[in-house]
Amino acid sequence: MVIKNVNLETVCGVTSKLPDNSLPEVAFAGKSNVGKSSLINALMNRKSYARTSSQPGKTQTINFYNINEEIYFVDLPGYGYAKASKTEVEKWGKMIEKYLRTSNRLKRVFLLIDIRHEPGANDKMMYDWIVSSGYEPVIIATKLDKIKRSQIDKQIKLVCTALGAAKESVVPFSAVSKQGREEIYEIIDKILEDTV
Repeated sequence: MVIKNVNLETVCGVTSKLPDNSLPEVAFAGKSNVGKSSLINALMNRKSYARTSSQPGKTQTINFYNINEEIYFVDLPGYGYAKASKTEVEKWGKMIEKYLRTSNRLKRVFLLIDIRHEPGANDKMMYDWIVSSGYEPVIIATKLDKIKRSQIDKQIKLVCTALGAAKESVVPFSAVSKQGREEIYEIIDKILEDTV
């Protein structure tokens, strides 16, 4: 996949109507500080198009990036952010769930998990939501550069066991070295081939 054009086309808040897109969509879900913006920027070959922040919980909207007029990258709000109020968290949850259940163009969901830690209750809930909405999540194990190479297999096993996911569905990824990016491109290319 060669990304030539990127356009943040639609931003949906809690009360917004979701866009009726004609192009396929792939969505990115994950905890607030899991490196979602860094991943999206790495995929788009842009430094800071998706806003990265040292303050978690910045993405409070669903952002639709039109890529090459071929596909949408859909950035879902980060969940599990401790400083957000309970009502805010519930609103984001409803927003994500509504999108997963109602988008006609959603083809794949990438669920980002920090490879250094065992997935928490929120991650498991998100994984189960994605599955119950009829999708087979691709697990992106982020922050790969933060662990030793010898720990990778052990950590992937930990992630799979906690979520009940297959090892084949995990792509280890580093925003620093861009390791894993080609595998993600391949998954997206396959979606584009299948939707032609």
